[in-house]
Amino acid sequence: MTDTGIISLILIAANIAFSYKGFTNQSFFEGYKFEVDKILVHRDYKRLITSGFLHVNWTHLIFNMISLLLFSGAIEYTLGSFRFLIIYFVSLIGGSLLSLFIHRNHGSYSAVGASGAVCGIIFAAIALFPGIGVGFFFLPVSIPGWVYGVVYVAYSIYGIRSNKDNIGHEAHLGGALIGMAVALILEPAAFSENYLTILIILVPAIAFIVLIITKPHALLIDNFYFKTQKNYYSIDHKYNEEKMNSQREIDDILDKIGRKGMDSLSTTEKEKLKRFSRKI
Repeated sequence: MTDTGIISLILIAANIAFSYKGFTNQSFFEGYKFEVDKILVHRDYKRLITSGFLHVNWTHLIFNMISLLLFSGAIEYTLGSFRFLIIYFVSLIGGSLLSLFIHRNHGSYSAVGASGAVCGIIFAAIALFPGIGVGFFFLPVSIPGWVYGVVYVAYSIYGIRSNKDNIGHEAHLGGALIGMAVALILEPAAFSENYLTILIILVPAIAFIVLIITKPHALLIDNFYFKTQKNYYSIDHKYNEEKMNSQREIDDILDKIGRKGMDSLSTTEKEKLKRFSRKI
């Protein structure tokens, strides 16, 4: 394995600091996690990235950071810090966008984790160096990188079916495919050298993504963070419904002014009227 680069260490430190803040401050966690309605209805797009620096607990954080530590050195050393960052953040955003597409009609669905970005780095390394060895402190031998990658994907698939967390497991595969694709764009010669390993990973991963896009409900189980809904409303429906409710509130406030005068409004009603006036 290649020594971990400075950019990788900075990313690991940022993940630890951001996640710890989320562990100790629930409002901070709620304000930056991935949540479908917050992104699509309220257009809080920063969550596509910030959610990748939050984690559910220390186990989740440590698992991701060890995985990043094991694979980042080879990518950063070979491609350089700038191209390493490109793979990391494009994989993070790509994984978030796949989750957003799959759960676009599940407004309350939420997730956190650097898994999309980490998977992007893992599979970029596998595409470029399929035989790269992965060793653990408690094992006297290392295993080939592609084996570790397959196990990681299996863990992701299990996680999608699990009812124990709100980790963004769908982002694992989205990030993995994006990371592998970007690495091959940056180093196209790697495909002709490692095409067999790449296809072994790509074909089932793409097939699984097609499955969760075409039949997402078959892979979801009711849990604390996601509840199956009998009626799935589109984002347009939700937006229009919110707009109607907002207009109804303003009409009630105006009606109250007509009946009792401006002084009858509460502080909250005055604030709503002021926000409405600014929009107009």
